[in-house]
Amino acid sequence: MSETTHTRAHVQFPSSALALKYAATFWFLTAVVGQWLFVAYILSLYGGPTVTGHLEGWNRNTGLFNGHVVGDTTGNIVFASHMMGAALITLAGTLQLVPQIRKRARTFHRWNGRVYMATAGIMALGGLYLVWIRGGYFHIPGALAITLNSVLILVFGALALRHAMRRNIAAHQRWALRLFMVVSGVWFLGVGLMGWIIINQGPVGMTDNMDGWVDLFSAYGSYLVPLAILELYLRAKAAGSPVQRYAVSALVTAATLVMAVGIFGAYMFMWKAYL
Repeated sequence: MSETTHTRAHVQFPSSALALKYAATFWFLTAVVGQWLFVAYILSLYGGPTVTGHLEGWNRNTGLFNGHVVGDTTGNIVFASHMMGAALITLAGTLQLVPQIRKRARTFHRWNGRVYMATAGIMALGGLYLVWIRGGYFHIPGALAITLNSVLILVFGALALRHAMRRNIAAHQRWALRLFMVVSGVWFLGVGLMGWIIINQGPVGMTDNMDGWVDLFSAYGSYLVPLAILELYLRAKAAGSPVQRYAVSALVTAATLVMAVGIFGAYMFMWKAYL
């Protein structure tokens, strides 16, 4: 094989490590677009009523059955903190994953990470309060899904912080990525369900009470499936064979395409009207 032919083959068929890197970059850029749109949606929808004190606007604008509850001051404060925290943590989380920021703005990365982990912990505890004290759930399986998600956020956040304090950067980054996945569970849920509706041209397996088979699977799968794909990616990147890396690259790319469909659907049918 001539040198020219070899060069062309290398360009056309990148190494398995590059394929994995490209797939991860494609996923990250798509997620950033979707999550920043989500931040704008949250601020537009909940920011106004929260800042002006017209908290009843939460229910009027969103149809929430337990957003603003008259007389429940504590619950309303927790809910407001939860929604505003969601905007903060979504923005902060994407910034933590930018390699250039980690390398060139280390002080910002450290402080942003502290804010991110602290907010994640507070929101996890707030989520448990809203579910089990305030009764913000449709059914027990859904409440247990939120509970598991909250527990994973607390555990992963603690492990990410522990390794950061011990200067074990490689382990810290792995746990920080796991934390990002479970923190993004609500976002994955909305995007995933919207993608499912578009692909199937209707809410197949879904009900108004969120107890259809797709609803129940998504309640847990919204954070466990991304977490599982991340684990496959981390293992393939660290010690995977070329075949394994290509396979995981294909999986990540396919998941990203489905995610992109869900982001488009969420923007068109849920977020656009408020942006």
